[in-house]
Amino acid sequence: MKNPFSAALSVTASLMFGSAFAHHSYSQFDTKQSVSLQGTVRELQWTNPHCFIQLLVPDQGTLVEWSIEMNSPIIMYRAGWRPGTYKSGDKVKIVIHPTRDGTHGGSLVSAVGSDGKTLTTVRPRT
Repeated sequence: MKNPFSAALSVTASLMFGSAFAHHSYSQFDTKQSVSLQGTVRELQWTNPHCFIQLLVPDQGTLVEWSIEMNSPIIMYRAGWRPGTYKSGDKVKIVIHPTRDGTHGGSLVSAVGSDGKTLTTVRPRT
C-alpha cells in the first residue's frame, strides 16, 4: 500500500475485528437452570479474560472436579473478589448456571465461603 494511513487503518480494523471475534458469549450455559454445589476449592484462577474456580465436589464416593467460569478480574474485583478470596482447601457453597452439554462446569451465580459471606459477579449495592 502506498498510503501509510490506509495501511495503519487496515491493521487497526483487523486487530479490532479479531479481538471481538475471539470473545465468546455465555451461550454454552443454561441460564434458566441453577445448580447448587458444595465442595472444596482446588484452585482460584485469577486470569484474563475470565477467572475460574476449580471445585472438587463429592459424588458417590469420588471427587468430581467442576470448572466454574466467572467474569474478568477487574469485574470480579469490583464485585468484591480478590485473588486470595478462596484458597486451595477452602470449603464453599456455589450456585452456577450449568453447561448445556452436561459437562462438570458452569458460570458463577453466587458463592458462600465458610465465613458466611456471599459473593456474586456483580458489584454489591451500597
